Amino acid sequence: MTATEWITDIALVLIVFRQLREGRLDHRTFLLPLAIVAFVGYSYLDSVPTAGNDLVLIGALTAVGAALGIAGGIHTRIRALDGDLLIKAGAVSAVLWIAGMGARMGFQTWVEHGGGADDVARFSLAHHITSQQAWVTAFVLMALTEVVTRVATIYVRSRAVRTARPLPAPAPTV
Repeated sequence: MTATEWITDIALVLIVFRQLREGRLDHRTFLLPLAIVAFVGYSYLDSVPTAGNDLVLIGALTAVGAALGIAGGIHTRIRALDGDLLIKAGAVSAVLWIAGMGARMGFQTWVEHGGGADDVARFSLAHHITSQQAWVTAFVLMALTEVVTRVATIYVRSRAVRTARPLPAPAPTV
């Protein structure tokens, strides 16, 4: 992994760690992670391999990313206070985020430095995955999808919280 890849992955993990403390939900909550994934997508998604079972691998890991992102967004608390929305990532959200990002980082480190390249080559051959680019695309799309679906889930939930009307106070009894 290059220094840029480490920095990008760590930045994405730190975004959720920052949200472990309750803070104001604002445009940065959405724009910062989306800017990072836009950079990653631009940097690593040159092509999408379609031969053999490449699309099956890509689709499967993209679906895993979507599931992790939606679950992480659901397990992020959003509440209204004095006209502002506050956000706080729960433990489940943080664990899911780290699991998704960590799985990708761990896989890449294992392949590059842990002797996993031969195992991945055998698996790829046995399952008709035709290139290394299929793995790159699959894991990048997994990460991008996790980020985008988490942000989208938080956005949708924040709109629901913002538009929810508090119940009127009960009338005093005499």
